[in-house]
Amino acid sequence: MGSLPGVTRKFSETEEGVRPLRNWLSSSQYAAFEAAGTNAHRIFSSAEGWIERFGEDLLVSYKEETGLDALLEALPAWRAETAYEPRRIFGKLLPRQNDDRVAPVLLSGDGELPLETVVTENGMRFALDFAAGYSAGLFIDQRANRALVRRCRPKKLLNTFAYTCSFSVAAALGGAETVSIDLSKKSLDRGRENFALNGLSTDGHRFLADDVQDVLPRLARRGEKFDCIILDPPTFSRGNKGRRWQVESDLEGLLTSALELAAPQARILLSTNCARFTRRSLETVAKFALKLTRMSGSFHNEPEPPDVPFGSNAQTVWLNLR
Repeated sequence: MGSLPGVTRKFSETEEGVRPLRNWLSSSQYAAFEAAGTNAHRIFSSAEGWIERFGEDLLVSYKEETGLDALLEALPAWRAETAYEPRRIFGKLLPRQNDDRVAPVLLSGDGELPLETVVTENGMRFALDFAAGYSAGLFIDQRANRALVRRCRPKKLLNTFAYTCSFSVAAALGGAETVSIDLSKKSLDRGRENFALNGLSTDGHRFLADDVQDVLPRLARRGEKFDCIILDPPTFSRGNKGRRWQVESDLEGLLTSALELAAPQARILLSTNCARFTRRSLETVAKFALKLTRMSGSFHNEPEPPDVPFGSNAQTVWLNLR
């Protein structure tokens, strides 16, 4: 059986004797996800790669070919423990440069099956497409934050860099009006599909295929206010007219613009995958923006997900305005 460097071990007894499981989701945690109506989650994580379950399919993300081989060798032991049998296994290389990102490739299973599928998260339904690009359509490390949005039932939610609009779905299921902004019309079309999958009409919901940095000032001039705002920008991107976005230098300005749209006691999610940001640095950015706008607030974090170890997920913090 292959091994992955830096991975702690636990052991269980089987008919074959003692074998390593190496940071795999336990059978009881797996059962808890099933009971909660969630079939999109991690089953393994390490510094070298991870495996995610998306319904009947598995996606193996890896940094080196040797890591992929080790993960595939270890997988049958976990499958035997949970009685989970994937219909397909996809592989995705984790590149050093964003420009090198490619869509997952099929490693095993029926190549004639559609590459589109539907997964569930706490009863919500989301469409995935393994052929759509580097990301299939749902970031599972935001599960707890989506649950908070649904639980707090905002009246109006602003979802910036909305991608396939999973936060908007969570808010709409709680009765909110939503505004979803993303440069990609295709992503927003997939967002509309997610609304339909959850029995939601798109009436009263706006999907704006535009640059967030252009839209926020327009919303402010109209006097619009939101009691929940999602700020989950990419680390790097190009906006309208080739305008460069870099989260390290532009996050503070984004938050300052968002604060102009915040209703009293609004909740604002700050989130980033940029490796140079920690929760503390996100809070520092937020404190500076609050000072500029003469506003005040406190910070909150949802509990860490049981399937995604701290440090291998997006850094997030909720800013609760006073």
